Order: sequence, then C-alpha cells, then structure tokens
Amino acid sequence: MKGDRTEIVIDAGGTTRTYEIEATRNGRRVEITHGRGIVEVTEVTRGGTPVRTARFMASRVLALVEHPAARPAMDEVKATTPVVPKPRVGGSPAVLQPAEAI
Repeated sequence: MKGDRTEIVIDAGGTTRTYEIEATRNGRRVEITHGRGIVEVTEVTRGGTPVRTARFMASRVLALVEHPAARPAMDEVKATTPVVPKPRVGGSPAVLQPAEAI
C-alpha cells in the first residue's frame, strides 16, 4: 500500500548507514526476501513487477524495520439491512419476526 516503507540499517565499517525503500504509488507494496546471505527489499506493483530493488549482504544488516502506512480509523459500521434468521430445514418451521421488530 502507498506509504509502506522499510528502513534498513547497515554496518559500513565502523559507521552505520540507513536506507529506506518506500511504496511510492497506490497499489504498490514493499516485499522483503532473504536467502543465501543476501537480504533483498523490493517495491512491487499490483501485478508483481519489481520497480526498485535494494540488495544487502545479510552479515552487514544490523536492523530491518517495516513501517506500515497509517491506516484511516474505521468508522462505526452500521447495518443497512436487518438480519432475519433463515427457516430450519425439516422439523417445525422457525418463527420469523418482521424486520421492524429486530
């Protein structure tokens, strides 16, 4: 999602360096993979096409922090249609109440 970002802190021989990869457009996301001594952070489109990729030696990575985008607070959800129970199959029929009574 746009706004998702990943912060990578690297040991650069006595000092540290910080890199950031961010999902810059709607529908893009940031994916992290690691294996065989490499950490790869990629910005990916909805279809899975990589846009930007950063590769780091795993032995040099000090910290890898994911920052999700701020999600808007969900408003109270109001049901527009009342829920009416379904009649049971077999046996005596369920008593249905009118929607106004629920």
